[in-house]
Amino acid sequence: MSYVMALVTQLGTNPQVHVKARGQSISKAVDIVEIVRNKFSPDLKVHTINIGTDKLVVEGKEVNVSSIEIIVNK
Repeated sequence: MSYVMALVTQLGTNPQVHVKARGQSISKAVDIVEIVRNKFSPDLKVHTINIGTDKLVVEGKEVNVSSIEIIVNK
């Protein structure tokens, strides 16, 4: 719920907010945007959704991690 309130706070001061997540947190980012859209700000519009893969070095190995960026406008 703290991420939901953080997004609502950011939307109060900025007309456009970028929500970014990687790996297993992608579903949490989508849930946060949907909760804000359905409960707090029905006029919120999803402007763009960008998906991709980030290459990270973990324990000396290069691994691919999925990423998402959701851009929302008020």
